[in-house]
Amino acid sequence: MTLGQFFDYLNANPAVVLAFFLFIPFTALLAGFMGKGEGHLSPWKYLYSALVYLVCVPGIFAAALAVYLFLFQRGGNIFNVNLLTQVLPIASMIVTLGIIRRNTPFNHIPGFGKLSGLMTMIFTVFVLMYFLDRLHLVAWVHVPVQYLLLIVGGLLLLFRFALKSFVS
Repeated sequence: MTLGQFFDYLNANPAVVLAFFLFIPFTALLAGFMGKGEGHLSPWKYLYSALVYLVCVPGIFAAALAVYLFLFQRGGNIFNVNLLTQVLPIASMIVTLGIIRRNTPFNHIPGFGKLSGLMTMIFTVFVLMYFLDRLHLVAWVHVPVQYLLLIVGGLLLLFRFALKSFVS
């Protein structure tokens, strides 16, 4: 199954997608009412962790796909955005994280630091890819590909440590 076939399947079954992305914020809202002020305790923080992963993985993927389509697929038109697969996951992620944040700080949720690190890494890779795409480095220099990969990897590590020291 290709990614296009998967999106065609999701478009053919919109009720499943809507149910999934509406169920997660509803569950977070219900957990917030039931465990008011207890979000940092054992059963609730693991429920919040599962909800965060269930909503953030598709949300991050949809955001990365949208950025890719608009930055690297020239001619990406805002009117051609699929609301079901590109907007709903991001909106559900934002709403769910907002609901969870009202009940407990994110540092109490197991694994949230790994997701924020993933988001930072994806953002850094896109910035680096966009910069290299606009620079047309390959047109300037006739360097073997393995050296370019080492340069990109070194810049990625540099950005990661710079962002880590800047945030800390």
